[in-house]
Amino acid sequence: MTAEPQDLLGRQIGLYLLERLLGQGGFSWVFAGRHGADGTPVAIKLLKPRYAGDPQFKRRFRHEAEVASRLSHPHIVRIHEVGHDGEFVYFAMDLHPESLGSLLAHQGPVPEDRLLDVARDIAAALTYAHGQQVIHRDIKVDNILIAEDGRAVLTDFGIARAATPTATGTGGNMTIGTPHYISPEQAQGRPLDGRSDLYALGVTLYKAATGELPFRSSDWFELARMHVEDAPIPPTTHRPGLSQRFERVVLRCMAKHPDDRYASAEALATELEALASGRRRTVDIAVPRMRATIHRERLPWAGRRWLRVVAGVVFVALVALAVVLLARR
Repeated sequence: MTAEPQDLLGRQIGLYLLERLLGQGGFSWVFAGRHGADGTPVAIKLLKPRYAGDPQFKRRFRHEAEVASRLSHPHIVRIHEVGHDGEFVYFAMDLHPESLGSLLAHQGPVPEDRLLDVARDIAAALTYAHGQQVIHRDIKVDNILIAEDGRAVLTDFGIARAATPTATGTGGNMTIGTPHYISPEQAQGRPLDGRSDLYALGVTLYKAATGELPFRSSDWFELARMHVEDAPIPPTTHRPGLSQRFERVVLRCMAKHPDDRYASAEALATELEALASGRRRTVDIAVPRMRATIHRERLPWAGRRWLRVVAGVVFVALVALAVVLLARR
């Protein structure tokens, strides 16, 4: 089996021609490619060899990808096909080459207004997915894609569950997402619900807004402990220009206990909509206020000018009257 992704470039897998490597994770490669028949651009996620050779893992991967393919929402990536071609297991989906992670890498911290739009899109996606009893389990900057029309699109639904290993020395099974983003209950191997995704979204917003992760360690177990026990440094410490309302949203999403987070993705979406509406009202109100201020400032100036004109006329009249009176003498 091919061990390096570069060896697959130009090769056809199923119906799809692999053209370039977009990225890779712990257990898969992602290629940009095209449908061999009609040339439609697609992204192809392909299992790495060491996983593709594991029948149990292949079943889990295909099952989770098939579950994700049934999710139909404008902010969830559309999966075209889940399949295998000889030794290869893959799924093909819509191609969105840009991600929140790549924006962050190329441009630095994302402006708050843009990030609020992204958060609203992802909260809407999670509201729908959680309503279908699907938990994402691996939200991070690299799994939020940016469509050409500016929409944020969530990818890799359920794949973290397919990749769940047994962690030795922990007393049980540990659900592994991406260690820097996992919720406290995920780090402890406890049962998960949709509020675990809200925690990971909070970490994602923190990272995108500041360019920094809230917790950093090269040791996985130390990192897990930090998620469970340590309070994050407020985002405004890294980026003072962030609003307090935005910071409160991020820190509430990252509350240690699920009950202290938003009750649901829908509740978060409602809060974000209120925040965005407040932002629009501030802009709408600021313009009339500015105009009113200009108008009030102009009135005294206009009044003073009028008084000067009147005074000038009166002065000229008085001078003329004096001249006439002197002439009569």
